[in-house]
Amino acid sequence: MSDETKKTGIKNWFQGLQSEFRKITWPDKDKLIRETAAVTVAAVVIGVIIATLDMILQYGINFLV
Repeated sequence: MSDETKKTGIKNWFQGLQSEFRKITWPDKDKLIRETAAVTVAAVVIGVIIATLDMILQYGINFLV
């Protein structure tokens, strides 16, 4: 592959990348805050559920042993 072909391939790739970035619709600030809060709350709730199950199972195992 010649140097000219490599440069053209790289240039086309960056042009394609640039055109795809123009298609992105970025969320507004309010939507971003709401979605971030939802993900954070969900992560905390799932973490509490897993920790609770872990403590219950650990208690059960210790009781049996």
